[in-house]
Amino acid sequence: MVPSAFPFLSDTAMILAAGFGMRMRPLTNTTPKPLLSVGGRSMLDLAIDKLKAFGLRRVVVNGHYLADQIEHHLTARTDIETIFSREDAILDTGGGVKKALPFFGGKPFFVLGGDMPVLDGPDPTLIRMARAWDSAKMDGLMLLFPTSKARGFDKAKGDFVMEQNGKLWRKNAPLPRPYVWISTMILNPSVYDESLPQAFSNNVIFDRMEQSGRFYGIEHNGTCYHVGTPEDLKEANRLLDTNTGWE
Repeated sequence: MVPSAFPFLSDTAMILAAGFGMRMRPLTNTTPKPLLSVGGRSMLDLAIDKLKAFGLRRVVVNGHYLADQIEHHLTARTDIETIFSREDAILDTGGGVKKALPFFGGKPFFVLGGDMPVLDGPDPTLIRMARAWDSAKMDGLMLLFPTSKARGFDKAKGDFVMEQNGKLWRKNAPLPRPYVWISTMILNPSVYDESLPQAFSNNVIFDRMEQSGRFYGIEHNGTCYHVGTPEDLKEANRLLDTNTGWE
């Protein structure tokens, strides 16, 4: 169940794991990207571990590419309830979340990427985000990392500008934008309304939240690594093996 300090959050979270992992080929020719290992553990399990440590009751994981492998892998997780959301036709990030909305009980919920390991800083990342959440002014809260420090990202671009009060924007922002998003967020389910198509990108939601002024971020105080290519995966494992860490 959700920690008693955060009753406003859903006891169910979502992990996005339906993508094709095109840039990770040939590794993803036979293995879905979330099942590739960092530090001896699949990236999907690392995400589930983080949600379990926070205290959630269950996790919804979507799957399309090599979906049978994702579904089978989840059967080994007996320490937390898992629900597999199969997509016969890929729904993209937004459509995948919209399909799972009935599981969140109408409350704000965590969404994590199934292919982006995030290491906590002094305080658990999800606790920091839950403490920062404010339903009165937020529809989305994103976990961000400075573009200048990020590895595996295009440092010429970045994703967002974050104001001193945490409000995010990106439209017409000059490049490089100072923050990248590291695939962890809290979302208000009300942003997924009936006007949205079956398949769409969460970028549609992000643009709406920015326009409404209800889009916020929090800077990550730990480390992370974007595992986008086979070379990135090797480097992530090397850093962990040598105790160098991700800086």
